[in-house]
Amino acid sequence: MPSELPQAHIWAPEHLQLAVMAAGVALWAWNVDNDQFTMDERGFALWGLPWREKVTFEELSANIHPADRDRVRAAFAATRAVLGSYETDFRIVVGEEIRWIAARGQGEDVGIVGRTMFGIFLDVTARKHAEEGNELLAGEMSHRVKNLLSIASGLTAITSRSSESTEEMARELTQRLSALGRAHDLVRPLPNGQGGDALLGDLLSVLLAPYDDLGAFSGRVRVAVERMGVGASAATSLAMVIHELATNSMKYGALSVPTGTLDVASVADPAQVVLSWVERGGPPVQAPDKLTGFGSDLVRRSVRGQLGGQIEHDWSVDGLIVTLRMSRARIAI
Repeated sequence: MPSELPQAHIWAPEHLQLAVMAAGVALWAWNVDNDQFTMDERGFALWGLPWREKVTFEELSANIHPADRDRVRAAFAATRAVLGSYETDFRIVVGEEIRWIAARGQGEDVGIVGRTMFGIFLDVTARKHAEEGNELLAGEMSHRVKNLLSIASGLTAITSRSSESTEEMARELTQRLSALGRAHDLVRPLPNGQGGDALLGDLLSVLLAPYDDLGAFSGRVRVAVERMGVGASAATSLAMVIHELATNSMKYGALSVPTGTLDVASVADPAQVVLSWVERGGPPVQAPDKLTGFGSDLVRRSVRGQLGGQIEHDWSVDGLIVTLRMSRARIAI
């Protein structure tokens, strides 16, 4: 065991100063009678002020964020009546920058010397930003979960009315929920300049991959679209639309036979994202008298409501062609 250092060495002023600097602590003293503040150089730098021997609390308050100013004044005025230690967090404005400061000290005149109270300022801007980020993330996750639960509840109710058996209901509901899950697996931040949360091409490829694996040869589902981001809300709606189109193709269209093909491509348009869904090599196509049923209603609601666009069907002799027009602004959210 090393021998204990002498007390005088432990509390040497130069070592205390090194410890204060290492901790990023700014020292202050406040005369409760004349309202004068004295701070060290770090304190003035923290407040964005040139160093001077004294500054009044009123002058210092001018730099406090207007939304916090009255609260901070009241908090400092009440410190002498506070039992034990206190901590007050508030914002200050330094040029165009907003900083968070924590003021700490002892209340009830503990440690007061010659009518002067002592305390410290700490720059807690990074901590506050982290807390705000966590709160934002928690709120966003809560919002997404509520939306997904609402969608799942609606899917369950409507699918139960449109299915002829419990087995069919379970199968269709599982497929629709799986499509949502695959879409949300892709929702993540993109590098700067790429837009929303998932790349459109990645989203479509993941959603259509299971249908490609069912063919007699690989590559019968082809995706060639522009590179752009898709936001979380749009990804959910687009996943539902693509799933319904693929399900119908599996039942009646090109994906119902081993040699059928599907091409999904985009057309350049400055105001809209225009996707073309082209089926070839399937059984003869016959236009229905009317598009009815849950799937058709779901597609129309998703395209018009969430995606701000429209959907068109061309029941050509060679195969179904679907043109999906979506607002670029809606796709990004």
